[in-house]
Amino acid sequence: MHLGHARTFWIAQRRAQQRHGHLVLRNDDLDAARCRPEFTAALVEDLTWLGLSWWEPILTQSARLPIYEDALRQLHEAGLIYPCDRSRKELAEAASAPHEGGFNDEPLYPVAWRPAAAEIPSPIEDHLDRNWRFRVPDDTTVSFPDGAAGPQWATAGRDFGDFLVWRKDHVPSYQLACAVDDGTMAIAEVVRGADLIKSTFRQILLLRALGLPRPDYFHAPLLTDEAGERLAKRSDALSLRALRAQGVTPAQIIARFEE
Repeated sequence: MHLGHARTFWIAQRRAQQRHGHLVLRNDDLDAARCRPEFTAALVEDLTWLGLSWWEPILTQSARLPIYEDALRQLHEAGLIYPCDRSRKELAEAASAPHEGGFNDEPLYPVAWRPAAAEIPSPIEDHLDRNWRFRVPDDTTVSFPDGAAGPQWATAGRDFGDFLVWRKDHVPSYQLACAVDDGTMAIAEVVRGADLIKSTFRQILLLRALGLPRPDYFHAPLLTDEAGERLAKRSDALSLRALRAQGVTPAQIIARFEE
């Protein structure tokens, strides 16, 4: 558990306590290559050592695949998604710049690559081994008030384009899984890092399409060093495990969070 992630979870716990609510810990374990049981066990150990707690049980996304498939089927029946066999290299080469688009996180997907409705295969169950993209409503403004960063807005088709909702390895994308979890569980507020604000616009479109309630959002500022640079999670020296080994106490870490 990286120091920055721990701080975000601490903020989430504090906000839940202030509202007499329940804090839910979600284990985003859909990337099998990067998510292992021992990593989850270490995460729980680190957070418990820090004195944080949550509403049991932990929500594990890999156990909710049927729910995500149902959501994908609903999007397919509404004609809002289409299969995508384009590679990342093709997408990068199609953009006029390496990171075309207002968010600077991925190139805009060319509208010309969208297939006609008659070309979209059915039934969806026979095509779960392909990437599927959500067709964004071009020129539609998506906005939300953020509890930490203030008012946020973006324009679909200009600031971000058609995005993945299903991967060819038979799992939902981050955007679909998070939106479905938030909506079906009626989460009141999502607390996460400010680097994920751009994902929220996409998830709001999915919530609308699926007829699910939209939560409030609180995108916490990222931890930075003395020079104002973001603390990199790849630095082992910033893990709770390393700090614990150095003799740093939970109280000292919490005091830093409160600065």
